[in-house]
Order: sequence, then C-alpha cells, then structure tokens
Amino acid sequence: MDCQSTQATSNQVFPSPPDRTHPSLSRDIPQEASSPTLMHTLHTETSSVLSVTADEKHIYSGSQGYDIFVWDRFSFAVKTTLRGHTGSVLALEVAKEKGWLFSSSGDSTVRVWCTSNLSPIYIITPYLESDSGDLFCLSYSPTLDTVYFGCQNTSLQWFDFTDLPSSEKSVCPYINGFNSSSPDPFTIRESDVRPGSKRNKFFGDGYASGQATPTPLCKEDAPKPLRVLQVMSTNVIDSAHYGYVYSMALLPSSLESNVGREDKDMVYVLLVTGSGDETVKLWKCTPSGPVLVHTFDASAGAVLSLVVRHESVYAGCQDGHVKVFDLETKTLVRTIIAQEGVDILSLSMIDTDLYTCFANGEIRRWSASFDCTASWQAHDGIVLSSFITRCEKSGSWRLVTGANDNCIKLWHIDRPKSRRGSLSMKGRDGSESPADNRSMHDTMLHALSKFISIPSISSEDKHREDCRQAAIWLKKCFTQLGAEAVLLPTAEGRNPLVLGTFTGSQSKQNRPRVLFYGHYDVMAAPPKGWNSDPFTLTARDGYLYGRGATDDKGPILAVACAASELLVRRELECDLVFLIEGEEETGSFGFSEAVRQNKKLIGDVDAILVSNSTWIDEDRPCVTYGMRGVVHCCVEISSDRDDRHSGVDGGAVPQPMFDMVKLLASLSEGQQVLIPCFYDAVRPQTKKESELYELLSTVTGKSASSFSSKWREPSLTIHNVMVSGPGNATVIPATVKAKVSLRIVPDQDLDTIIHSLREHLLTSFDAIKSPNSIDVQMYNVTDWWLGDIEGRWFKALEGAIKDEWGVEPLRIREGGSIPSVPYLEKEFKCPALHLPLGQSSVCFRVLILVFVRDTFD
Repeated sequence: MDCQSTQATSNQVFPSPPDRTHPSLSRDIPQEASSPTLMHTLHTETSSVLSVTADEKHIYSGSQGYDIFVWDRFSFAVKTTLRGHTGSVLALEVAKEKGWLFSSSGDSTVRVWCTSNLSPIYIITPYLESDSGDLFCLSYSPTLDTVYFGCQNTSLQWFDFTDLPSSEKSVCPYINGFNSSSPDPFTIRESDVRPGSKRNKFFGDGYASGQATPTPLCKEDAPKPLRVLQVMSTNVIDSAHYGYVYSMALLPSSLESNVGREDKDMVYVLLVTGSGDETVKLWKCTPSGPVLVHTFDASAGAVLSLVVRHESVYAGCQDGHVKVFDLETKTLVRTIIAQEGVDILSLSMIDTDLYTCFANGEIRRWSASFDCTASWQAHDGIVLSSFITRCEKSGSWRLVTGANDNCIKLWHIDRPKSRRGSLSMKGRDGSESPADNRSMHDTMLHALSKFISIPSISSEDKHREDCRQAAIWLKKCFTQLGAEAVLLPTAEGRNPLVLGTFTGSQSKQNRPRVLFYGHYDVMAAPPKGWNSDPFTLTARDGYLYGRGATDDKGPILAVACAASELLVRRELECDLVFLIEGEEETGSFGFSEAVRQNKKLIGDVDAILVSNSTWIDEDRPCVTYGMRGVVHCCVEISSDRDDRHSGVDGGAVPQPMFDMVKLLASLSEGQQVLIPCFYDAVRPQTKKESELYELLSTVTGKSASSFSSKWREPSLTIHNVMVSGPGNATVIPATVKAKVSLRIVPDQDLDTIIHSLREHLLTSFDAIKSPNSIDVQMYNVTDWWLGDIEGRWFKALEGAIKDEWGVEPLRIREGGSIPSVPYLEKEFKCPALHLPLGQSSVCFRVLILVFVRDTFD
C-alpha cells in the first residue's frame, strides 16, 4: 500500500446521520446531485396517458380514451391520432426493424400500425376459446419475429409473424399489397365484428373489459386494417401465472435505451413476466413457444413493472419495493426500498441508471450501487408510463413520462458516468501517458484498471451490490478471454462464486486440470496512507497501486490473461479452472457448502494454485509452501446483576472484569502458551529448514529467528476486551468479553487444540471459584497447511520460475491463514501450490504477466 502519514484536523465535520426510521440502505442523495431538467410538456385534453414510446420521428402516447396520439418530435404538435381500439391503450412498443408500432388494449386486442404512413396493418385477437380480458403488456422479439402479450385471464399468448405469407413481411404491407382473399389458419374473416366467445369463470366479478356477445373490432369511423389475425390454440399458455400478467420484458432487449448492448451476442431469447401473484417468471423463448425456466418469488405485492438489463431483473412492486434478481444464479440479490407503500407503475433504465415512477407523481433515479441519486415531483398525478429515447439532432437523451394528469413530459437525462477505469501511467518526472491496447499485457492492465475500480468490499453492506457487480464483471471478463464462465450461488444474501474454465488443447489426451483459487472481494481502504485513490489503478515508478492489485484481483487477471494468450497460441496443455469467491475477507461464509454442491460442475482437479500473498524481497521471486492455522475464540464472563456503580457497589460484588483478567493471565507467560500439552505435537525444526531461514536472513537482513517464530511456531494473541454498559470509569460492567486466537502449526491437531483451549479456560475459571458464569465460543477455525515441496507440481512451479527469472525462488511460509486452501486440498484430494505475486512493498509488478504465463507451459 502506498503510505503517507496524515493528520486529522480539529475542525473535521461529520455528516448528519440518516433518518434511522427509514428502512432503506441507500445512501443519501449527494448535495451536488441535480434532478433532470424538464424540456417540454405535452397536454392531452381529457385523457390519462397510460403508455408511451417513441421512434426517430414521433412520440406515441396511449390514452384511456381508446386513441393513440402521434406527436411530432420536432414541432411537438399532434401529427395524427391512431383510432381503432375500443378500450384503453395499455401498452405500446415500436419495432424499428419492421417500421411497426404495437399496441395492446382493454378491448382484448393487439394492433399493429405502420410507422411510416401511420395506418393500421393488423389486428391480433387472442385465442377465442375464452375471453382474455385486458392485455396489460406486450413485448416484440426481432430475433424470433414474435410478439408476446400478457392477459388479464392469467394466460401468456404470442403470435409468430414468420408464419405469415412472405408477401406480408415487408415493412408496410400497404406499400406492396397482398391478396387477402386466400384464407389461412391465422385469418378471421375480414369483417369488423369479433364473434362472441365463451365467458371465462375468471371474470365472474364482471371486471373484464371483454364481452360475451359479439363486439366491434374497430370504431365505425376508424380505418380498417388489412387483416385480422387469430392466435392459434398452440400459442397459448393458460394460467402462466396465478394472477393478472401486468408486465413483461425481453432479453436481449431491443429498447433504444439498451445502448451498451451487452446482450447482443445471446444465442437465445429470454422473456420475463410479472404478475399480481407476486412472482416473476423467466421463460426461454423457442420457435415453438416459451418454456418456463424459473420462478422468482417477489413477495412484495403485485409486480407492476419490469426491466431487464446487465443479467439482472428489476421488478417494480405494488408496495414500493424494487426486487433485483440475478438471472445467472437465480437468486434475489437486493431489495430497493424505493418508497414504502407507493406503487411503482413503470421502470426505465439506461446503462446502470434505473428510473422508478410512482403513483404519487414522483420519479427517482438509482445508481448501480442502488443509491438514490435524484428524486423529483414529476407529475401532479399517478405516473403510469415511461420510456427513454435519444434525440437524433442533439444526441442527448430524454426520459418520456405519462401520467393521469393528462400530461406527457420530456426530461433531459445524462447517461451515467462509466466506472473509473482509466489507467494513468506516471513517470518519475510526474508526466503521464495513456496505456494502449496492443498486447495481452495491455489487455491485462486495462482489465485490471476496471476491476480495481469496483469497490467490492465484502465487510460493508453498502457495497454488497458492488461485490455482485464485480462477480458479474469477472464472469464476463473470463468469457471474453476464452473461458466458459458461470456464477454459482452461495448462502442467501451472500456473494456468488465465479467459476471459469479455460479448456486446454483438445489434441492432448488426459490433460491435467489445475484449479486456481482466488477472491474478488477486498478490504476497506481508509484514506489515510494512500497517495492516490485506492479504487483508481495508478502506475508509478514500475509499480501498480490500487486496492486489490496484489490481494487478489491482480493475480486473478494475470493468470487469466496468461491462459488466454496460451489459448491463442494453442499452447495451453492443461485445463485451468478458476474458482473465485467473494467472501474471503469475511471468513469465506458459504464457500465450502457451495463447492460441495457444485463439485460435479467444477470437475476433477489434479492441483490447486493460489496467489494471495507477497514476496519478502523486492527483486527475488518466492514460493509459499506453508501457512499457520488459526482458532478464534470468544470468552464471555457475566454476573447475574446489571451494571453497577463503582462508588456504590465497589468491593461488595464479584466483578467479571477481575475474573477475566485472571483467566487471560492463565493463558500465557510472555510468549509461552500455558495450555497443557500445547507444544507436544509441534514438528521439530530440521537442519534443512534452519539453513533456509539463514538464507532468508542473508537476503533480507532480518534475523533467522524472526522467520521461525512467525512462520513455524504456534502463538497466542489477545485481541480485545469489551464491556457492557457505557464503558466509563464509574461503571462495574456486568458482562466482559474477550477475543483470543491461537495460531497453530504442523503437526498440531485442530480438534485437539480446540478441545484443549476450551478445557483450559473452563478449568481455570473453576479454579477462581467465582459466582459469575462463563461462556466459551469457537469460530473461524482453520487448519494449518504445508505444501509438498518434493512433489512434481512444486518442482514444476520452481522450475518455471527459475527459467523465467534466472534464479532459484525463495521458499517462504506465511504466519497467516487462508481457510480455503487446506479445505480445497482435502476436498479434491490433490496438492496445493501457493505462488505470491506481490512484492514486499505490497505492490503488483507490471511485468509479472510473462512469469505467470510461462508457469503453465
């Protein structure tokens, strides 16, 4: 870490605490944040605006009064009115590729309009066996040339335009003309009357807008479409939900606001639907129809609005919550408490900015970290619809909103600033030069700058979404580098694992499989000690500075880029499996269980590679072959009384603090641990090991005993003592807690040490003969690890380092612990290797890529 001493000033100002009664975890809106500027207001005379959409020339608004208003985008005047529906226009969508406008209505029809001459083309009626009621939502897939719509009778229906005659597939059939006299299975007779349909019991309360008697398909004075099409019985999923189907969205998204188009390379189409049954359903769309993949439980009222972006589903619910689901792991990753008890009737998104539209007329903007960055009163009524569109002339973006105040409003919005990811290269003279992208080395630096910019701090809840975004980013990075990558869920509310597999040359039979373990989460980075922003990668004097550059984002990307380069050269002769967790800095919660559940997917493993520490010298590479284990213990001594005043009860009551002092004193004398038989199983130091410590002493100038004491000898540490009550000088605390840890080494048995520590504490407390009570809890226990330095994998690693650097690597051990290393070694029954990539100044060497690459040759 780049260290610099700093001193707090006496006039330091702390921000006021947020409203503690509000349940939202979102940080306060920055004072400098501004709401979008209102650019124009369009008024309709007497009708609520239920739906909006736009193309290059027009803004379309669907009204409660059955009509679709077409507004000119340059003059903002009503250009024409599309008339034909006999019910409220509930949803609109433009299919730019075809030059079509889709509309769905309370008259139980979907209509298709030509956007060039603003004329009706088709009327699509649902399957006639039962009345479908209001058609609340629709989505069109250009990939499948199919329109999907959700119905009040809980069905999901669709019409596939590829089944139409080829003469009707032009942008506007009016232009080419076609012969409609030839009937086909999709065509109802060309009249303006829809036959009566069998009444569905679902509408027993009479709320459906459809009717059992014959009803007109068009208003008498409205232009007639070229054809009336019928959804076939095979294109219906009855009871797709157990409630009205209110909302839907498609992935890949063809919406104009999907500017990043990260989903453009998807090989299949996904449909997401939301319902009054409080669920979100994920469907895989095939030529024969949607197939249910997964059901998400929103449990927050009806799902009234949906948007899908960046492999995440955002569901706006009736109670003012936005549920965020991960499509990869099929898990709920966040609940945004947008406004409690206020319906969210529309959602729009551009890049990572989410706009929520509320029934009280407000609109709020949310960042990628789910912080509310803007909030404003947009309308004097219920905001019913929204759409994001780009101005062709200015290139700026507009949020278009419609409400029951009979207004359409256009707001100027900016695309969110991309994550900090530019790498500034500074020389000794302070000059800067940008990095280019001419080699895999530059690709690694560019990727690392982006990875570092994500503050994936697992110990802080406010960065929980940053951790998930880091996992999503890493998965995509692996994929771009040539691996097959997926996210694996861990425990509820915890960060996912990233599993990426680089497959070696197919020509080599029985390829070895190496598992690389790492973690994408990092520790917090307090400003003190940093000369640069810890989440902006900075290159200075041959070093890279940034949180995670060494631990552990840099090593992950170095190895991945090395594997990718070998893939391109067809020289990767092993399968390299990346298993990257997001909870290492907080105890690897859920890691072992997730590995066991997905062991078949991970596959067989021949060796494990870890890179999670530093060298002990600036210039000579090292390999780590051992780490101590750890046993954490919490001791609590309590009296049966409340906290007391020392002036009133001092000397009259047995104090837990006295007991704790005596108990802790019984654990050690100086550096010597007094637990019985504690040292009995410690492996004696060999002559070869002593020679190694002497070599390290020569290289570093430190004493040989310093390495021995912190690497291969067990130790005890008392971390803190905490008391109940206010902690001032007049209180006798009723409860005293102490946290203690033991570092263990070969050949101490973990279970034996745990038992001995517990027994020693309880026996020593009994000897005090105190009336107070004691509780001893063990947590975060990890066994020691010692690598097989004579094994073929270790020899191969040392040989690769020597070939690259021209020197024998230093063999070192670590005094700390990595819980996952001994666990993975036992779970997969194979040796682990630890290759540190950080230097003793805790920086990541720019030129390390070549070294890591050659390790796998």
